[in-house]
Amino acid sequence: MIETTRSRAIVSMQSRPMLRPHVRLQYDGVREAWALLSPEKVFWPNEVSLDILRLCDGRLTVAQLITSLADQYAADQEEIAPDVSAFLQEWSDKFLVTL
Repeated sequence: MIETTRSRAIVSMQSRPMLRPHVRLQYDGVREAWALLSPEKVFWPNEVSLDILRLCDGRLTVAQLITSLADQYAADQEEIAPDVSAFLQEWSDKFLVTL
């Protein structure tokens, strides 16, 4: 019997999130909205979620991503950091984002 275990990736400030290879953002002209497409699933991110996902290119660390979003929204980094981290963790757990 072969046992396989999958360890859960945990988001950290040094993580460099990116969309998994089977996931892509695509604009739906009929609905006039952005969709996150993965095999057999479609997600409709809201504006803030979309801004986070657009930054998930593997180049920025989570800390840099938070800095960018704080500047974009004129928000305090310490206030938005828990929400951004929780969002990335949730989407990583759904196997849509790699950390």
